Amino acid sequence: MHPNALLELSTELIHRVLQLQHPADGVVSDFFRQHRTLGMRERHTLAETTYTVLRERLLYQHLAQSGKGEMERRLAVLAWQGNEAFLRAALSDTEQQWLAQVGTIDRAALPDKLRHNLPEWLAQRLQAALGDEFWPLVEAMNQSAPLDLRVNAFKAKRDEVQAAFKAEGIEALPTPYSPLGLRIAGKPALHKLAVFLRGDVEVQDEGSQLLALMLGAKRSEMVADFCAGAGGKTLALGAEMRNTGRLYAFDTSGHRLASLKPRLARSGLSNVYPVQIAHERDERIKRLAGKLDRVLVDAPCSGLGTLRRNPDLKWRQTPQSVDELRVKQAAILASAARLVKPGGRLVYATCSLLDAENEEIAQAFTAERDRDFKAVPALEVLTKAHIADAPTLVRGDFLRLWPHRHGTDGFFAAVWERR
Repeated sequence: MHPNALLELSTELIHRVLQLQHPADGVVSDFFRQHRTLGMRERHTLAETTYTVLRERLLYQHLAQSGKGEMERRLAVLAWQGNEAFLRAALSDTEQQWLAQVGTIDRAALPDKLRHNLPEWLAQRLQAALGDEFWPLVEAMNQSAPLDLRVNAFKAKRDEVQAAFKAEGIEALPTPYSPLGLRIAGKPALHKLAVFLRGDVEVQDEGSQLLALMLGAKRSEMVADFCAGAGGKTLALGAEMRNTGRLYAFDTSGHRLASLKPRLARSGLSNVYPVQIAHERDERIKRLAGKLDRVLVDAPCSGLGTLRRNPDLKWRQTPQSVDELRVKQAAILASAARLVKPGGRLVYATCSLLDAENEEIAQAFTAERDRDFKAVPALEVLTKAHIADAPTLVRGDFLRLWPHRHGTDGFFAAVWERR
């Protein structure tokens, strides 16, 4: 493809994504479906350039003000993640001069908001929570996430899967905390590899793997993944249960549950029962009240712990949307708690960085339900689950994972036992 044609496509894609009306990954996927002749390298350049704009949006918009022409084209030029010589071939003399001039600016001397590239409300909350660790977090969130995989313990062992990747010329390193995880640099065509097609591995961030392990699901138990989504944690739980017992995958979205089906088929699990519910008070939920051994509530949240993968979320979330989520989170947790039988375990989790969606929700639940639910320290749970370096993963009684500390997405988890 001619350099200018690819730059024009990048400009068009950035324009669509910056409308911020839909998740960026969906917009990018739709764009690629409309341009099926694009090769793998062209798609990679378009996607990475677009995501770089989302990560550095405030800075690039500031720098782009000094140029001429379409704003989105200037943003694409600043964020370009392809061959530099290829890019120069697409630029006019005026654009090349402008780009060289922008390159002389000392970005470290710019105002903080142009360096952290966060909406002010979010920057304030994270600075208050992290202090001196704020800037390391910013740096970590502006990097692309590695590819984490969970070994399907029902089918394979980690060292066997690692050897299978090595035979394909791919280096897969054990994750530092999860005993089931492997981490791969780059983005190999995983869907073409036998180790993936036969269900030995699933894509799952290491932090998400730890959440599933914290539930402690065992053979022959009755377990529920209350907000199952596409089922990443459901599959992890089913493997921990060794394909025995009964595992409910509840979700209000039939579309998300449908995407679980091919993954479930690959996994070899037959103990999973996907159930679409209307809401957290659905009659099918009520019929299971007090009968389940373990319930995982991976609650709908802001997703701000996943900014390495979904940088558009920082521009699409607001203080108001977080407040609305808090109401939903509390209601879902309360409904899910009804399912747990005496002696059973309840885990509340999010992929948010905000105390408002994490500690505050958990502490309020403990205060309200202290008579029938006993809080269990996360360190105790992690240690029993044989998680490496467990003390480094907790803050107070809760699991707290941070991209800059742990190399995972941002995650939170609280654990209770029903009295």
